[in-house]
Amino acid sequence: MTTTAKKQIKKSTKIILAVLIVLLLVGGFYGMKLYTTYFAPNVRAEQKYIYVRTGADYNGFLHNLLESGILNNEASFKEAAGKMNLANTLKPGRYAVKKGMNNRTIINKLKAGNQDAVKLKFQNIRKKENFAAYLAKNMEADSAAFMQVLDSAALIEKYGFNTENVYTMFIPNTYELYWNTNPLDFFEKMHQQYDKFWTSERKSKAAKLNLTPIQATILASIVDSEALYDKEMPTIAGLYLNRLNRGILLQADPTVIFANDDFTVKRVTNTLLAVNSKYNTYKYAGLPPGPIMMPSINAIDAVLNREVNNYIYMCAKEDFSGYHNFAETVVQHEINAKKYREALNKRKIFK
Repeated sequence: MTTTAKKQIKKSTKIILAVLIVLLLVGGFYGMKLYTTYFAPNVRAEQKYIYVRTGADYNGFLHNLLESGILNNEASFKEAAGKMNLANTLKPGRYAVKKGMNNRTIINKLKAGNQDAVKLKFQNIRKKENFAAYLAKNMEADSAAFMQVLDSAALIEKYGFNTENVYTMFIPNTYELYWNTNPLDFFEKMHQQYDKFWTSERKSKAAKLNLTPIQATILASIVDSEALYDKEMPTIAGLYLNRLNRGILLQADPTVIFANDDFTVKRVTNTLLAVNSKYNTYKYAGLPPGPIMMPSINAIDAVLNREVNNYIYMCAKEDFSGYHNFAETVVQHEINAKKYREALNKRKIFK
């Protein structure tokens, strides 16, 4: 082989090596670019939620997400979202993202609408307005939208309720629903749970007490308000059923407090008793027109399985233990009531 040929081979080899190096550098650059855009971990916190509102503008959603601080690399997400056509396939909902998730996984989740359910746990919520506020805090719709449904007489009547007693439809429990469930769908789902709860056995027990499920729940709301301890509930339920059956005013202090809309009250005074309200069971006979709180399942079942007793009167114990003294006669009740009044006076509790 001539010297010229050797030089030519050496030159060609250098060119090939140079080309290979360039190709490797370019390939490495684009490989790293591909990795950064789609596959690199890009969630900063252990677990956060991405919210996509119904009818959200894509640019507005993207701006809010990038400003949220959830992502490590906002630019890479924006690029991946553009290439994966997220703008035209974004679905509303609440999506959990965890540390270590990459852009491709997040975007596919948003495109598929694989949202994560919200756990709603409610019990002993006092009024419809409080309930609507709780729902709005945990779901997409605002409290006004939930109240619009709860106050819609035309809608509620189709389900057998009215605006006063509709609150009895909501059975306290833990439920899993999608964040963007609208108020109408939420109402329907809760009615389905109501139907499941009121089995033939529970309905039969209520009927034997001459109560409808709605009435049983209203009474349970009073029992739950009176009882600090669940084990007293059947006794209290038996007492109030005795009064109902004998045509005696219930005279339940929690109904007076509800009627006055002052839940700071520790002592029911004559001024409070004077309030003219259908919820004032010192003035109006029978059950109030609606519940005074959302009673627990234990309270409802305590009514349905009430203790058979002859009690007509009850008074909080003077030791402030949360328990009650029960009485069959007014004479015994006055003795109990006097002890409690003296204990209140001693502690300077006058209202």
